[in-house]
Order: sequence, then structure tokens, then C-alpha cells
Amino acid sequence: MTAPVRSNSSSRVLTGGMAVLWLLITTLPFVFLVFTTLKSQADIYSTPVWALPKTLDFSNYLLVLQGSFWTYLKNSALVVVVSIILTVLLSSMAAFAFARLKFRFSGAVFGLIVASLIVPVHVTLIPIYLLMRSLGLYDTVFALIGPYVAFSLPISIFILTEFMRQIPREMEESAQIDGCGPFRMFASIFLPLSGPGLATVAIYNGIGMWNEFIFAYVLTSTPAHRTLPLAIWDFQSEHSANMPAILAVVTLTALPLIVAYIFGQERIIKGMMAGSVKG
Repeated sequence: MTAPVRSNSSSRVLTGGMAVLWLLITTLPFVFLVFTTLKSQADIYSTPVWALPKTLDFSNYLLVLQGSFWTYLKNSALVVVVSIILTVLLSSMAAFAFARLKFRFSGAVFGLIVASLIVPVHVTLIPIYLLMRSLGLYDTVFALIGPYVAFSLPISIFILTEFMRQIPREMEESAQIDGCGPFRMFASIFLPLSGPGLATVAIYNGIGMWNEFIFAYVLTSTPAHRTLPLAIWDFQSEHSANMPAILAVVTLTALPLIVAYIFGQERIIKGMMAGSVKG
């Protein structure tokens, strides 16, 4: 009887040790990031990289917050919120159609949508740039919403379709007996029951949109319409860069994502696991 107890104890110790190791691996880069933002530009070049700051210098954060940071933050919030709302709405309606409605070539269309996941988004950069210029949307925040929504739809439809397929058909049949049509059934039953999946789609895509750089760089050109990832350009020149200030921008940009993940991690896990168990 003692062998299984020792085995379980050793397993717990090993698991705990691996968890602590993983915590250090994931936490140390962020700790290094924060400590670097508290150094002066002179300390960056005169002290070892991993050395603690001699004094806690918050001037880098003040420099960032006194600049165009709030404009970038407003633009990022506008683009991400509008894009997420459109992505969730369009992908949920499409997922409902694939999961519950019978129509011709539904399997082929769904397969085509899933296959589009392998297309590198950056190969569309030049056509999208030309399209936005022809539409008069170049150098506006609205130039980013269309591409962000379009590139988020395939994975969102895939996640929500698998999620909605797990909703019991008995609920659908009861709604049909009560006279519910497809639109009412979607709004009254499938949309509320897909809450974890919708949260997964919103947070998963929101993180990518919040950090997206290349489309924001190509489709906007003036500070009044740039998003947060482009704020680092305010603190670098042709021959030098203010690294503590740049890392302060990165820290402030990452904080909303960290907060969102802390409060939404359970929904993300539930949503991603929704289609993995059949029953």
C-alpha cells in the first residue's frame, strides 16, 4: 500500500515543480520588461541587461502618457470593439446555418471556409492597400476594420459551428413546435447558449487585432489614425531608439490584454474544448 502513496506523492511533486518552472518561464520576460521601463536611457547602456534598476524612474511612463498614447488607445479600442462585434455577429449567424440549417453545398462551403485558414493573410496586403485607396478609406481607422473582420471569420465560424452542433436537437425541435422560425430560434436559443464560444471568439480574435502591426502600418500614415502597436515609432529615430520608453509602450499596451485574459480564461478554455467531446 505504501508504493502507490509514494508514487502519487512523487507525481504531485513533479507536477508542482513543472508548474513552478513554467510559471518562471512565462513570468520572467514580463518582469524583465517592467524593470527595463524603470531604467533611464543611460542605465540601459551602462548596466547589465538583467540588472535591477538603480532607482525607480517612472519618467518613461510619463513621457508616453503625455504624448499621443491616448489617441492610439482610442483608435485601437474603436477598431477592436467594432471588429469584434461584427465578427461575432457574422460568424455566429454563419455557424448557425452550417450547424443546423440544411442547404445545398453546405459541406463544400464550410470546407472552403476552413481551407482558407491556410492562406497567409499578408499575401493580401497589396490588394487590400489598393482597394482602400480606391474606396477613399486609406489612412482612416475604418480601413482596418474590414480586413480584421474578414481574416477573423474563418476560425470564428469553425469554432462556433462545432460549438452549436453540441446544442441538443430536442431544444430545436421544441422551438419548432412552438412556431419559432430560424431567426427567432437563433436569437432566442442558439445565441444565448453559445456564450462561452462567443467569448472565446471575441477574446481570441481581440488579442490578435489589438497586437496587429503590419496592416495598421500599411493602411494608416498619420498619428491621428494609428493604433497602439505603432506608438513605438514615436520613440525611435533613424539612428537611435529610446528603449525604456518603447518598452513602456509595450507594457501599457499589454495590460488590457492581461486583464481581459485573467477574467476570461475560463470561458476561453470552455469554448475551445466545446467541440472536442461528442455526447
